[in-house]
Amino acid sequence: MYIVGIDLGGTFFKVGLVDSESGKILKKIERETRVDEGREKVVERMASAVQEISEGYDYIGVGVGSPGSIDHDNGIVRFSPNFPDWIDFELGGKLSALINKPVFVENDANAFVLGEKWFGAGKGHDHIVALTLGTGVGGGVISHGILITGRDGIGTELGHVIVEPNGPLCGCGNYGCLEALASATAIRRMALEGQKKFPESEIFKAEDVSAKVVFDAARHGDALGVFILERVVNALAIGVSNFIHIFNPSVVVIGGGVSRAGELLFKPLREMVSHLVMPSFKGTYEILQSPLVEEAGILGASSIVLQREIKL
Repeated sequence: MYIVGIDLGGTFFKVGLVDSESGKILKKIERETRVDEGREKVVERMASAVQEISEGYDYIGVGVGSPGSIDHDNGIVRFSPNFPDWIDFELGGKLSALINKPVFVENDANAFVLGEKWFGAGKGHDHIVALTLGTGVGGGVISHGILITGRDGIGTELGHVIVEPNGPLCGCGNYGCLEALASATAIRRMALEGQKKFPESEIFKAEDVSAKVVFDAARHGDALGVFILERVVNALAIGVSNFIHIFNPSVVVIGGGVSRAGELLFKPLREMVSHLVMPSFKGTYEILQSPLVEEAGILGASSIVLQREIKL
């Protein structure tokens, strides 16, 4: 059984043909989104890419992982900061009409947790919390095998729980959100803020300050790198322990670019969370690194179709 997944971004979108049994991406292509040309043109380019990649294959449907507030029941993008004119835009219906196949649209963070359920570290689990640490912090929750979205389909904004009261300003307007402390953007900001106090840090010898550069410095014992790592771990541990108390997951899956720090991040995180959770929760969960890496967007999008349980 074949599915098509579209990972929709403001600059590029990726389209992949997925074998649902093996979870392998058989073919994939990337196209410029070109938002400035208008939403109808974007959908036409998406349809063209789907037709190109699926030629010779009978696929059952298309899943689209899109940033923003999504009405997933109706395939409507209610609002997305990356697409200024996509207000109440019927993305699913427009794309479906062009390709003559069912199309399902979901928020990209929700698509991430679905991808983990069907193809990743959450496979075989019905209770999953997933966090993706990238430019921002996205989150999704599955309970009893069901994606939790809330009344309006915009719930589980896990990146906007406050983990450091009166902490750094977040893009959402609040202070001390998890996103303001554990995203790649936040890590870079903290590094630049520390330049005056730590002018000799190896971080500033790099051509570009990034989360990877900061974590590499921490590995070498660099004082600023270690300070930032500890702050990130502290913020994540508070957030994750709260999610464990609220949702009682069997797995907490963490992905996105920041997760590539590996055990440098995960070892202290697991230790701190174990100290923060109530005794009754000890041994009830695992904290795992997502294995999907670069394929998370396409596999997450394609898993939307499986979650809707399309029957041939």
